[in-house]
Amino acid sequence: MYEGEIAIGPIHSAILEPHRLRLFIEDEIVKDAELTIGVNHRGVERLMEGLPPEKACILTEKICGICSHIHLWNSVRVVEKGSNIEVPERANYIRIIIEELERLHSHTLLFGHAFEILGHETMSMRAFMLREPIMQMLFDVSGSRVHYSCPIIGGIRPRCNIKDSQIPTLIERIEKFEENLKKLIDRTINDPMLISRMKDIGVLDRKIAAKYHALGPTARGSGIKSDMRKMGYVPEYDPFEFDEILFDDGDVLSRIAVRMYECFESIKIIKQALKELPNLPEKFYNPNYEITEFKPVDMYNEAQRGQVYHSYGVNSEGRVRHSIVRTPTATNLACMEEVLKDYHVSDAELIIASCDPCFTCTDRLMVLKQHIK
Repeated sequence: MYEGEIAIGPIHSAILEPHRLRLFIEDEIVKDAELTIGVNHRGVERLMEGLPPEKACILTEKICGICSHIHLWNSVRVVEKGSNIEVPERANYIRIIIEELERLHSHTLLFGHAFEILGHETMSMRAFMLREPIMQMLFDVSGSRVHYSCPIIGGIRPRCNIKDSQIPTLIERIEKFEENLKKLIDRTINDPMLISRMKDIGVLDRKIAAKYHALGPTARGSGIKSDMRKMGYVPEYDPFEFDEILFDDGDVLSRIAVRMYECFESIKIIKQALKELPNLPEKFYNPNYEITEFKPVDMYNEAQRGQVYHSYGVNSEGRVRHSIVRTPTATNLACMEEVLKDYHVSDAELIIASCDPCFTCTDRLMVLKQHIK
C-alpha cells in the first residue's frame, strides 16, 4: 500500500481561488486533509478601524467581488441599527433585489465551475451563458457588474433607484432566465455521467455538519435549516414569500441541487419586489440621519454561502471601532477538510467546490502568536 501526500495549490488550474490543499493518501484514497488559506490576506478589518462609517462601509464592499453587495449592505445595517436610522421601504426592496440577483450570479458561477471540474466543458459554458443576463441586469440597475455600491447609510444611491419604466424589461429577463435555468437543471439530472460523479460523493453527514457548524447551502444540503432570512435576522425579507430548500443526502449532488432550486426562490423574491415597487413611496434615501456613538452592534444576513456577520461600534469622534467580519466560509472550512476523507483523490477539488468556498472573503485576519525580534 502506498502512503503519501499530494499538495495542490496555492495556484492550480482546477481550484477556485488561491489556497493550499494537502491530501494525505493511502493508495488513491484521502485519509486526511489540511486546507490552508492566506494568499489573499489584505487586512480589511484593521483598515476599517478609525474610519468614518461611510468610508468603512464602502471598504467592506471590496472584501469580495462575488459577495460585494451583501458585505456592503450588512455593514450599512450595523450603523443604521446602532444610530436608529430610518430606511425608506423602497430602498429596502431595491437592496433585496440586488442581493437576490447577486445570489443568482454566484450560484450560476458555481455551476459553471463545478461542471468544469467534472470535465463537461459544454455544460460549463451553458452555465456561464445562463449567468450573463443576470450580470447585465445588475449592470443596468447599478452601472457595474462587480461592485454595485448600491446601499448607503439611510437608503440607496440615486443611480440604483429602479424606474417604473425598467420594471417590465427586468421581469421579462428574469422570466427568461427561469426558463433557461429549468433546461439546465433538466440536462443535469438526466446526464448519467454528471450524476455518477456527484451522487454519494463527498457525503457530509448531518451530525458532522452540525458539529462543525456548517452554514448556508452546505448545511441545507445535509438537511439543516440555516437560512437567516427565515430565522428573523433579516426582517427586510418579511414581506416576501419564499421557501427554504433542504436536501438530506449531504453529498455533492445535494449541495449543488440546493443552489439550483434556491435560484427559483430568488426569482420569486425578485418578481415580488419588482411588481410591488410602483406601489411604494418614491423616497429611496433618508438624508436627515445622524450617526451617534454606539457600542458594537451584531448584524447577520444570509449571503450566497450562508450566514455573514458584521460588527463594529462608533466612538464619540464618529470613528469605527472593534470591527469584526465573519463569512460563512470561515466555518465551512472545517467541513471541507472533514468531508474529503475516504473519497478518491480525483474527487477532492469537486467536493471542495460543492461547498462553494469564498477564500478571498474569508482571508482578512491574521493572528500574531509570537513576535520575533
